[in-house]
Amino acid sequence: MIGNTPYYETIQLIERLHRYFLDVLKVELDRKNIKDINNIQSMILYNIGDDDLTVGELTIRGYYLGSNVSYNVKKMVENDYLVQERSVHDKRSIRVRLSEKGRELRDSITEMFQRHETLLDGADLDNEQLKELNEALRLIERFWTSQTNYTGF
Repeated sequence: MIGNTPYYETIQLIERLHRYFLDVLKVELDRKNIKDINNIQSMILYNIGDDDLTVGELTIRGYYLGSNVSYNVKKMVENDYLVQERSVHDKRSIRVRLSEKGRELRDSITEMFQRHETLLDGADLDNEQLKELNEALRLIERFWTSQTNYTGF
């Protein structure tokens, strides 16, 4: 039965860790009394960083679904986290970048990450272990990416 294999356990852990991380981010937003952006939108915002991107570029970079990104970008523009402008070079293309409010939230999320890294020191998890974990996760990512082209179930 597949439910008892290390592979299946890894799938479950990845899924559960993603949900836990989004919960942690939600708690951080609540702690700061930020109600006009959700945890998913705040991660999209964080991943934009200092760049000036199209929604398509953001989709490719963040592995978000295109329609969800478009909706979330629209909401972040409405709530003044993003500035949206037509591309100078291609009038069909719309570019987004962080507003001042967006940069403040990005900086706040960065501080949360830094705080967590400091707290990890006491959690029996060091940088070397994280590097090994990241390499294993990259290998799984590469495997799954190769399977999206696989047609034989």
